[in-house]
Amino acid sequence: MLSRKELIAEDYLLTRLAESVLQPKFKAKQRKARFVAKNGTCNVAHTNIREQGRFLQDVFTTLVDLKWLHTLLIFTMSFLCSWLLFGMIWWLIAFAHGDLDEKGDDFVPCVTDINSFSSAFLFSIEVQLTIGFGGRMITEECVSAIVILIIQSIVGLVINAIMLGCIFMKTAQANRRAETLIFSKYAVITVRNNKLCFMFRLGDLRKSMIISATVHIQVVRKTVTNEGEIVPLHQIDIQMDNPVGTNSIFLVSPLIINHVIDKNSPLYDLSAADLQHEDIEVIVILEGVVETTGITTQARTSYLSDEILWGQRFVPTVSEEDGMYAVDYSKFGKTVKVATPSCSARALDDAGGMERFRLQQSSGASVRRRIRHQNTKVL
Repeated sequence: MLSRKELIAEDYLLTRLAESVLQPKFKAKQRKARFVAKNGTCNVAHTNIREQGRFLQDVFTTLVDLKWLHTLLIFTMSFLCSWLLFGMIWWLIAFAHGDLDEKGDDFVPCVTDINSFSSAFLFSIEVQLTIGFGGRMITEECVSAIVILIIQSIVGLVINAIMLGCIFMKTAQANRRAETLIFSKYAVITVRNNKLCFMFRLGDLRKSMIISATVHIQVVRKTVTNEGEIVPLHQIDIQMDNPVGTNSIFLVSPLIINHVIDKNSPLYDLSAADLQHEDIEVIVILEGVVETTGITTQARTSYLSDEILWGQRFVPTVSEEDGMYAVDYSKFGKTVKVATPSCSARALDDAGGMERFRLQQSSGASVRRRIRHQNTKVL
């Protein structure tokens, strides 16, 4: 992963996250297990898989998914075993033809200068790697030797092709590009355009763009059906507010992704008090095509209920300096408190919306000022 010290201050260097902000001030409760970790990994353990042979049917993907140490160990053992196997075959051919015995000048061996298993093993390496030192060479005396030469050459090419393909895929995996796609550590719920909205911020640290970037948001919660069936991980899609009408975004500078909490939102009945006790997890998925490689990449993160700040708003990060726009990543995850109703979006709509809330706020403020003025006169 590339260093970000030139882009983000040292205090804010977190894996695919922005800087820390103050924790919400309420009593800590037992946190449920995450479905998706903050760095995007899925917290799912697959157990009791009986059909292990299915993984061998897709050997290439299995090798790519393995750790580097295991992959290199498998390829090293593949080369050594193939060299030893064909070295034994070359020794048997030489032994059957009598090449190991001392013969006169008129004797033509299958392979020249093979006198022991060591020399046969060295010849096997030379054939498979096409080194050709010149001391040992095959003759046209034995047809079997020519057939083995063809087979070993094909086997060596297959092993090399699989090895190079796996190494390329492991070094160019899509999750490597996702390391420079960052999300705010906390999400917020506040008012935008007279509507309660769920918002978070995402950004791209590289200058090379993510083409056709799309954002998907899901709420994962435990639900019970009308028949009493318990669904531990019920995934509900929620729509984000985009005037274009699609989920595509132009990720040149950090963006605040906005989801309007309306009657179609699974957060419609959620209030500030309910948020402290509700076990929900909001999963955010960013997908797009890497401009430089053309590989599709995906970055993920999630927000638990205690990572959603009610009544706060993200501070701006983009400013215009010397005829160009500058992004201050030290402000990427910073928030400020704003006046926000603590009731749910449903209760806010039933009470008349934000206009009614502002009238109540202004009337309450005038009453408080009048009381303070009267108390001052009494004193």
